[in-house]
Amino acid sequence: MANHTEVREFVFQGFSNFHEHQLTLFIVFLIMYILTLAGNGIIVTVIRIDHHLHTPMYFFLSVLSTSETFYSLVIIPRMLSGLVGLSRSISLVGCGTQLFFFLGFAITNCFLLAVMGFDRYVAICNPLRYSVIMNWRTCIQLASGSWSIGLSTAIIQVSSVFSLPFCDANVISHFFCDIRPLMKLACADTTIKEFITLLISLCVLVLPMVLIFISYVLIVSTILKMASAEGRKKAFATCASHLTVVIVHYGCASIAYLKPKSENTRDQDQLISVTYTVITPLLNPVVYTLRNKEVKDALLRAMGRNPS
Repeated sequence: MANHTEVREFVFQGFSNFHEHQLTLFIVFLIMYILTLAGNGIIVTVIRIDHHLHTPMYFFLSVLSTSETFYSLVIIPRMLSGLVGLSRSISLVGCGTQLFFFLGFAITNCFLLAVMGFDRYVAICNPLRYSVIMNWRTCIQLASGSWSIGLSTAIIQVSSVFSLPFCDANVISHFFCDIRPLMKLACADTTIKEFITLLISLCVLVLPMVLIFISYVLIVSTILKMASAEGRKKAFATCASHLTVVIVHYGCASIAYLKPKSENTRDQDQLISVTYTVITPLLNPVVYTLRNKEVKDALLRAMGRNPS
């Protein structure tokens, strides 16, 4: 390190390739950010005040909405400030803190979606024992377990990345502190750290996906055996919203963290990152309010109107 300058802060390159569209991007992302906060806030509030939604399914949805809200708070405000020419720099500690909370909430969301898949499996495949299996103690344990896995895994990942030395180069070719852009700046061999990152990514993405896949195989098998067409339609409807969020969430995350690092240009990487940091948190309230009749009815009751 004698011939190098130790990095004390990083500078985000952000969306410099789209310099002429910075204001447009700011307006679009700001609108989406406000809608995300409002949408998730409404979902949490409605679920809390409407006793019709005091069920395990909506308890997990409120926990997911809370996590999505904090997830967007970690990334989007700083990204917006960079788009309007405010400070694009972040201290070493600030970068580590942002990466920790980003990973913590992202991994928590992965496991919460798996828990919600398990909840749908019990509700459809074992309805007579649903209230016994999915009691409130179990629900709290599953939600707490998801948070614990997310935050503890984030600690491991952040410790791994920031044990690397950073010197001379300090410009992050991204709009927030993410794993791969940071590793590119390290002035040491990152092979072992990249292997650790791959293992963690496989665990937090593939394991929940496998659990969700198994749940839905069993769910579809049970639904197809139902004699009533109305019953099949209702069962599919209760799973449609969750499945939509799962496909987008895991699809974007898998492309970002499981693809070979040599693939995709910087612009393509940023597009993928925008999808899972800006669009996915907004998708949750949109899907669950537009496609879910019970939530729509609860919103009408909250506004003093009787659902039809």
